[in-house]
Amino acid sequence: MGIRTRLRTALVALVLGVGIGLAAATATAPEAAAQQQPAAPPAATEQMLFNYLQGNVQGRVTIPDRRAATLIQPAGRDFQDFWRSTMKWIGGIAILGMLAVLAIFYLVRGTIRIEAGPSGRTIQRFNGVERFAHWLTASTFIVLGITGLNITFGRELLLPLIGPDAFTAWSELAKVAHNYLSFPFTLGVALMLVLWIKDNLPSATDARWFAEGGGLIGHGHPPARKFNAGQKLIFWSVVLGGAAIAVTGYIMMFPFQFWATDIAGMQLAIQLHGIIALVMIAIILAHIYIGSLGMEGAFAAMGTGRVDLNWAKEHHSLWVDEMMSGGRAAAAPPGARSAGAD
Repeated sequence: MGIRTRLRTALVALVLGVGIGLAAATATAPEAAAQQQPAAPPAATEQMLFNYLQGNVQGRVTIPDRRAATLIQPAGRDFQDFWRSTMKWIGGIAILGMLAVLAIFYLVRGTIRIEAGPSGRTIQRFNGVERFAHWLTASTFIVLGITGLNITFGRELLLPLIGPDAFTAWSELAKVAHNYLSFPFTLGVALMLVLWIKDNLPSATDARWFAEGGGLIGHGHPPARKFNAGQKLIFWSVVLGGAAIAVTGYIMMFPFQFWATDIAGMQLAIQLHGIIALVMIAIILAHIYIGSLGMEGAFAAMGTGRVDLNWAKEHHSLWVDEMMSGGRAAAAPPGARSAGAD
């Protein structure tokens, strides 16, 4: 073999070797790169996003109300959980607990009777304006309470009983009644404050009334003026609690006004409105019980405005003394027989 033939053979072998080497390098490069590249992270879940989220997620809007740009508000989840769970527990414990206490009290104590018996003579306790203020507040509060409870418990308790169509119609009517009756309720609370604040200021007799059980425990009757300590608690609960639910209710009716100018303020107003209203319902249940089934002769105070003289002496002796000393005599209704109460 000549020298040219050998050189040609060596050149062909070199070219083939380089080509095979390049092909092998090209084939193994992706595998090496794949081994060196870190694995892709798992897809982000909704919970992961909320865990890493700090503050609100804001978008962009072209309308004047910039609050509409809030896309995600993490505190809304806590508010939703509170409304769906905690609020129902508060209402259930307050209302059912009060009903249970009143039932037990009635079974143990029964109706509180007039110990001396009805005298047949009456004394005026409340005039027409006072009774109007009371019944205006009472009647509107009852409707507000029922329609408000529908918002909290209606879906779970009422919807399965009457069906979606009837529940929808009732809820629409309840919403309208709840909104519009809030105005006469507020007026009633304001009238009660003006009429009775002077008689509901704390006094030294209140401590004795509580110490002796207010005549509810045992058979004693501690002295009291026009309103005893228990009635003063009801009065201030209605005035302060009524004012609070009125203010928070109007904030809900006219959102993002007054001091609640953001979502957090609105959520706080809704929570306060619900909690105070539920507690007030429980308190008013006790008031209704004492004024009707729980105490003989009590309903007449707001029914006719006149109460039996013996009832007044037993429960409001200091007030009776003031009325008698002021020249206001007890009157006997037509056909009544005097029982010698004086």
